[in-house]
Amino acid sequence: MDVLTPSSLEEALALKAERPEAVPIQGGTDVMVELNFDRRRPEALLDLSEVRELRGWSREDGALRLGAGLTYTEAMQAPLGDELPALAEASRTVGSPQIRNRGTIGGNLGTASPAGDALPPLVVERAEVEVVSAARGSRRIPLADFLVGPKRNSLAGDDELVEPSGQPQTFMKVGPRNAMVIAVCSLALVADRERGELRAAYGSAGPVTGLVTAPLADAASFPDRVAEAASPIDDVRGTAAYRRHVLRVLTRRALERCHA
Repeated sequence: MDVLTPSSLEEALALKAERPEAVPIQGGTDVMVELNFDRRRPEALLDLSEVRELRGWSREDGALRLGAGLTYTEAMQAPLGDELPALAEASRTVGSPQIRNRGTIGGNLGTASPAGDALPPLVVERAEVEVVSAARGSRRIPLADFLVGPKRNSLAGDDELVEPSGQPQTFMKVGPRNAMVIAVCSLALVADRERGELRAAYGSAGPVTGLVTAPLADAASFPDRVAEAASPIDDVRGTAAYRRHVLRVLTRRALERCHA
């Protein structure tokens, strides 16, 4: 197996064009699990850990640009955690401190698992993914369109762009224990008083993270609307009926927490 180590985004794009089979890796919290269990054996890895352009976050014309290499630990910290509190809450639930220090938001998007903890907080804020290739240049895709199926996305993302609503928001999830657990069901909710709108995004209750919207005036019926919009399955972590029940409960609690 070859390991390619670019030091700039330009070099990374050139290497990816030369070796399209190369699998990008940065934190490695998903890719290394697949390698260790021999579920995947790529011919090459594209190590992005030295690419400065993918690190951290910045402001751009009123939006927040989250680099694909932004870690969960960084997402939890102020001032970014104050701007995107639901993402900060979700990041605190991810794995152990070691995983939060290594795991990246971009990797969570790239894996595109329905249980990805970072996905509902970003979907509920209508985030866009900026994708870049040597051949096609740069373009933006709404995150809701970027996620096309369980562990399938439309392209490998480089940055996430979020225009923070600044409105009350929260994230909750249910699992068989309180830490280091894959969500049985998760939910992010924004009570957007500026737009007069409720937005909820759920995880682990459909093939992709789903988004549900309603007027603020419909808060009483919103828990049922969220549960009905989901398409959960029975699996080893829970039944479809249980997941729908959990979504109703989480939505009610999130509305109370956001005073909606």
